[in-house]
Amino acid sequence: MRGEVETVRSQRRRVTIIGIACVVTATCVGLGIWQLQRLEDRRALNAEIERERSREPILLTSGAVRGEVEPYTPVRASGTFDPQHEVLVFGRSLEGRSGHHLVTPLVFDDGTAVLVVRGWIPFGYQTAPVAEAAPPPGESTIRGFLVPGETDGSNVPDPNGVVDRLDVQGIRRSLPYAVFPLPVQLTEQTKTQPSGLPVPIPRPDLSEGPHLSYAIQWFSFAAIAVVGAVVLIRRD
Repeated sequence: MRGEVETVRSQRRRVTIIGIACVVTATCVGLGIWQLQRLEDRRALNAEIERERSREPILLTSGAVRGEVEPYTPVRASGTFDPQHEVLVFGRSLEGRSGHHLVTPLVFDDGTAVLVVRGWIPFGYQTAPVAEAAPPPGESTIRGFLVPGETDGSNVPDPNGVVDRLDVQGIRRSLPYAVFPLPVQLTEQTKTQPSGLPVPIPRPDLSEGPHLSYAIQWFSFAAIAVVGAVVLIRRD
């Protein structure tokens, strides 16, 4: 009788071990597959960015849209910076340092404008316009590339000219002119910047990220769960 009870208990332990191992294995495999999908998405995005970067720069002459525009398209434009209406995009780091992105409208001859992400400034600056990072006076010619707007229209500059996101629609509500639907990240300008600020922002990182290593780790955990279950069952 006692032997039968021990046999039943042993069977139950084995069923429990197998059940737990199946759940852990399925979860780890699922997470590994998810990381591989994220890797493919990252590669597709990198390929799209590289494709857009390889295009010839388009000339922006107005804030009005003419044809389709895509993020990361190279552009060039001429106009006059309007520092009185620039804003700080709060909480943007650069090489581990806390700070903000400085965004200044570049006004075209027709009175419309494009928002230009001119660079990064340290966290100590909390109010726009930033006199120490004033743009060159007069007409300037710039080069850069379009960047995605963080747009839903809800981020309006506060009284200090600070916003949490690069929200073109929201920033537009504080401006006296129409603006281009996508901002431009500045890469070069014909006139020399009067001071060392703002600091140029590097191009987006096109690495594949840690997704492959994470996927390998999850698959390894799945294998460990299977091997561990086999060992426990054999011992039992």
